[in-house]
Amino acid sequence: MENLIDKELLEFKVEAYHDGKFEEVTHKDVKGKWAVFFFYPADFTFVCPTELADLQDYYDELKTMDCEVYSVSCDSHFVHKAWADTSDTIGKIKYPMLADPTGKLADFFGILVKDTFQALRGTFIMDPHGKIKAYEVHDMGIGRNAEELVRKVAAAQFVAKHGNEVCPAKWKPGEDTLIPSLDLVGKI
Repeated sequence: MENLIDKELLEFKVEAYHDGKFEEVTHKDVKGKWAVFFFYPADFTFVCPTELADLQDYYDELKTMDCEVYSVSCDSHFVHKAWADTSDTIGKIKYPMLADPTGKLADFFGILVKDTFQALRGTFIMDPHGKIKAYEVHDMGIGRNAEELVRKVAAAQFVAKHGNEVCPAKWKPGEDTLIPSLDLVGKI
């Protein structure tokens, strides 16, 4: 698999379902703030709504961190609307639900399963320049944890701001970081 760290977001234009209406989202909308692309296999499925609901529970916190969330599947924006209209869980989603019916975004991120034309469960954290700073990819049946995603966004933002410091395992804002140096070698 190709390494995606620091890969710059491609130019794109897609339809989205957001706050009860359709809107266009482009690569230009993503740049200038932190962003999370949260791919899932398909609307009207089983693990997907649990993940999207979990992500919604942390959406306000991510927004306060100047981070926008974009959920993405290869379904159309019409299917996203139908899902929101029929599911109480999905009807509560406040972040944009991007439609990727051509698979262009899923293919760019390397998670398009061509046999089923679905995306794997991929999460990608983008910096304000549109570069990937962290990502994880799960098999179809393995759900993700939005609380851990928030921690990773915070760590990515901290490292971007304090380039000489790094965040150890399980680091949370306010906790000690590390400054790599010769004096630390073998001391941790």
